[in-house]
Amino acid sequence: QCLLSGSWRSDTGCRMVVSILRKDGSFSGSYLPGPATSDSEILTSPLEGSQQDTALVPQPTFSFTVHWQLRETARTTVFLGQCYVGTKGEETLHALWLLREAAESPNEDWKATR
Repeated sequence: QCLLSGSWRSDTGCRMVVSILRKDGSFSGSYLPGPATSDSEILTSPLEGSQQDTALVPQPTFSFTVHWQLRETARTTVFLGQCYVGTKGEETLHALWLLREAAESPNEDWKATR
């Protein structure tokens, strides 16, 4: 059974720490980008999310949002994925993400999401 509580590290060195996993599947914690990130002003940032009930689904889907702690820009990233359990009991997360930066105007909206 997959439980998201604890510390997770991505292939690029980003780290997600789920410090609170509630009975309803909601969770909170922090996220820190890895060394591959070019923006040195990014600090450890809070995250909030939820996962499916592991009593119903042993390999649950999950989502979480990170509101980046930056000095001069507003950014939010959403992650959507699934937790898998391997044949030896190891847990692995697979996720996709979208990053949104604040745009100065509707005319610049096209370049605000990656």
